[in-house]
Amino acid sequence: MFNPDEWVEEAKRPENLPVILIDHLLCELKAGQSAMYLIRKYAVDKESASTLFEWFTPYENFAYRRIGNMDSLKGKSNISKSIIAKSDSPYSQDLIDKMVLLIKEELHHFYQVLEIMEKKGVPYEPIPAGRYAKGLLSNMKTYEPNTLIDKLIIGAYIEARSCERFAKLAPFMDDDISKFYVSLLRSEARHYQDYLTLAEQVAGGDISERVAFFGKVEAELISSRDDDFKFHSGIPA
Repeated sequence: MFNPDEWVEEAKRPENLPVILIDHLLCELKAGQSAMYLIRKYAVDKESASTLFEWFTPYENFAYRRIGNMDSLKGKSNISKSIIAKSDSPYSQDLIDKMVLLIKEELHHFYQVLEIMEKKGVPYEPIPAGRYAKGLLSNMKTYEPNTLIDKLIIGAYIEARSCERFAKLAPFMDDDISKFYVSLLRSEARHYQDYLTLAEQVAGGDISERVAFFGKVEAELISSRDDDFKFHSGIPA
């Protein structure tokens, strides 16, 4: 994947560490939420849908309502109740299993970013999202199963871009952040593969044309000028 050097130059500046860490924190939450909403909509029974909402409540309270702290989030990334498919779901348990594992990992990463922020003395302040995810989602088809296929392909690109940016940025960061970023590469790469595998399963065939389409959209978002510096932003204006 192409990554402009201008973004890396901007991202490694010490004064940009707070926005990199806070945006990364919120990206982990949004990645988990996207997976949660996806299986709530398409795959799980009513009780499991409520369980998924409850699982996210402490994280959303912290991020959006400034309620709670590291102690109230500790150990909350695991879920004790099983998530069950609704009886009439055309989608496999594989979709649920892959997304639940992804959610666990994203919420654990959220907590790890919070630990680094505390260590570095970076207070949490909510910041608005950049244009990246919105720019990808605005190109989704509006009829099923194509909407779901597009959502899964977009999920793959977001994870792949995250993986690529962690790898690019790691050599320029403090040792603790660098090690953390390197530790994320394997899970981000697996998330990317899982999303593509699921998209192919749902499509029941070749998705390369749609993958290539979103590849062009994503490349344009990354390689064009962007006034709003974030973890997934384009070339800093």
